Amino acid sequence: MGANAGDLPTTAISLRGVTKRFGPVVAVDDVSLDIGAGEFFSLLGPSGSGKTTVLRMIAGFERPTEGAIHLGGDDVTNRPPFDRDVNTVFQDYALFPHMTVVQNVEYALRVRRVPKSERRARAEAALGTVQLTGFEARKPSQLSGGQRQRVALARALVNRPRVLLLDEPLGALDLKLREDMQVELKQIQRDVGITFVFVTHDQGEALTMSNRIAVFNFGRIEQVGAPTEIYERPASRFVAGFVGTSNVLDGDAAREIVGVAGPVAVRPEKVRILAAATVADPDDVVIGGVVRDVQYHGGGTTFRVVLDAGPEFVVESQNLAVADAPDFSRGRKVELAFRRGHLFRVPEPARQGEGVT
Repeated sequence: MGANAGDLPTTAISLRGVTKRFGPVVAVDDVSLDIGAGEFFSLLGPSGSGKTTVLRMIAGFERPTEGAIHLGGDDVTNRPPFDRDVNTVFQDYALFPHMTVVQNVEYALRVRRVPKSERRARAEAALGTVQLTGFEARKPSQLSGGQRQRVALARALVNRPRVLLLDEPLGALDLKLREDMQVELKQIQRDVGITFVFVTHDQGEALTMSNRIAVFNFGRIEQVGAPTEIYERPASRFVAGFVGTSNVLDGDAAREIVGVAGPVAVRPEKVRILAAATVADPDDVVIGGVVRDVQYHGGGTTFRVVLDAGPEFVVESQNLAVADAPDFSRGRKVELAFRRGHLFRVPEPARQGEGVT
C-alpha cells in the first residue's frame, strides 16, 4: 500500500443487503460485500450480471432499492455523487476536446474554486503520477488511446479521493495496449495507495490486476477471493467455467476416469498431451482420445480432444519444442495425462443458464 493507506479506515466500502430493481428486473440481488482500504478490487462477471450497477450505486449514480452502502464508515446510501469521497473513470474517458490536457485535469478543481496556482500544481503532479509530464499543452485529439486513458485517470486522482471507481476503462484499447495499461494501472494504484474498484468482464484482466475479486452472476456474488483462490478453488460450477476454462468430469465418465462420481474438473494447462501408448508417470491419470481441433497461437497451442469416455477436453500446451515435436494433428489418436492432485471438486451443478466452456 502507499503512504496514505494508514490514514484510511480498514474497510473502505461496505455493502449490506443491497438490492436494485428496475421495474420487474432484479439487477442486483441482496449483495453484501466489504472492500478493504488500499485494495485493488475487481467486480467480474458477464454482461447483465450486476457488476456495473453495483459500481454505479457506490458512485451514487443509482440508489439501492434496498440495503445500505457505507464509505469509510459513513452511510452514503442516499447521498448524491458529489457528496461522496469517490471519483469514477469511464470507458469513454469523457475528456473535453476543446481543453488542453492540463485544463482537463484541473477542471474539477476549478469548479471547486481551488486557487489557480494550487490547482495547476496539483494537476501537474497528477500528470506526473501517470507519466504524462510534458503533455500538458496537448489536446485530447493529439493523444493516443492509452494517453487519453491516463489523462482521465489523472483527472480522477487530482481530487485525491479515498476510492477510485473504474468502469471497464481499458475496454476501448487494443490488446497490446490493454496489457501495458494493466501493468501501469496496478503500479499507479500501489503508488497512490487508494482503493481501486475495477469493473470488468475480462477474466485475465481481473486475475492480473486484483488483490481480490468478486465474481457476479445473475445479480448475486458467486465467490469473493484472491485471484489464486478464485482460479484454483472455484466455489461454483459457474466460477469454474467463467474464470478460465475447466474440463469437467461427471457421472459415468468421472467414475471411469478418476474413480469418483464427480463433478470434478481440471484446468487445461494442467493437462499434457502425449502420443498414444506413451509411458506416463505412474501417479498420473491417463485418458485416451482423438484430436478434434488444433488452434496455434504463437506461444502455445490449444487442443480439443474427444475422450474415449465421452466428453471433450481442452488442453493448453506451451510451444517449447522447435523440432522433432510429436504430430498432434486433427484426427490423431492421443493420450492425455494430469496429476490427480490437480483435480478439484465442483461444488454444485450449474443453474439454468450457466455453463462450463
